[in-house]
Formats: sequence, C-alpha cells, structure tokens
Amino acid sequence: MKIATMFRFLLLTSAMAFAQSENYFVRTITFDPGGTGTVASQWVKHLGLQDPGETDVENWGWLLSKNTASATNSAAFGRVMLVCCTGNLNIKPLTELGFDIRNGGHCGSGSPRFNVLTADNVNHFVGGCANGTITPSTSPGWRRVRFDPTNSAQAFPPILPTDVVVKIFVVADEGVDIGPDFSGVSILDNIDVNGDLIGEPKS
Repeated sequence: MKIATMFRFLLLTSAMAFAQSENYFVRTITFDPGGTGTVASQWVKHLGLQDPGETDVENWGWLLSKNTASATNSAAFGRVMLVCCTGNLNIKPLTELGFDIRNGGHCGSGSPRFNVLTADNVNHFVGGCANGTITPSTSPGWRRVRFDPTNSAQAFPPILPTDVVVKIFVVADEGVDIGPDFSGVSILDNIDVNGDLIGEPKS
C-alpha cells in the first residue's frame, strides 16, 4: 500500500458516517482511489455487543472489509474525532488503545491496527490485532484486544508519554489472501482510546 498517499487522503477527506462516545466518535472512511469497489467501513445494527447500561437492542458493530488481495491499493478506515469540537485530538499521554473483535474474522499481524500521528509529524503503527494483548471477552463470541503505545513490541515507533497525539486512525488493509481466516473481514466494537470506549454510530 502507498502509505504516504493514504495518509494524505486521510488528512484531507471529509467522511459521511459517524460513531459516538462521551468524548470521541469514529468517522468511517474507505480509501479506494482506483475505484475497485472492494472495501467497506460501516457501523451496522445487531453486529456488535450491547453497550453497558443500555436496554435497547441496536447493538452496533463496526464492519471493516477488504474483499481483494492485500496488495490492492485500498483499505477500510476509521478516524477518531472529538465530540466537542473540530480539530486535532491533542492527547497527552496516550496510555491505551484497543477494541473488541468478533471471533471468526480477521485478526492479523498487520490489521486491524491503529495508525497514530503525533505533533512532531511522526506516524506510529500500533498493532496489528494479533500483536496485541488478547483476552476472552465477557460476552461469548468476542475477544478483547489491547495495545500499550509505549511498548516497542506493539508500537513502531513507540509513543512516548511526552508525545502529543493529534490524529488516530483504525486501519484494515489485509485482504482475502492473508490467513489464518482468509476472510478480509473484521467486526469491531468498543474502540478504546485511553479507556474511553466508542461503541455506536452518532446520528
């Protein structure tokens, strides 16, 4: 994948769909400059976990799909945004990233992952999924994945406590040619930014 081109797209794009949390939401994005029609990024009812304290049954889950070979220049994305206002996140320190992932989908060494941009204009790659600390979820059919951004085994380069994080993206760009599942599909929920969980779309 052409990383520089992809990041220029992410910094300029204006996306259509949103997700909701107390402090953050996720703006869903697809990167497909060649118009291949092979990627999807969308919150879908009834794919996810029930959010704590809620009595409804919408149970939103975030579908990320790349239905082609990994070498195809396309990807499914989400960008973490502030609920309160536009502009950069300006998070310091970033202590934890993660998500819940539904069993049976793709959890590879490179995807899904976090791409994090710090104020010094350094791109940090956190993950992918298989490199995180994975524990069973309290809900059957799901696993919880967590990353320590300061850990060089989970982040390259590591994010220092003194670094100011200005942008966070969730990236799914491994396709149907990557095992062990060969599906190119991941279903996520409860996107974790410093313990604040994003689990449903914003209207």
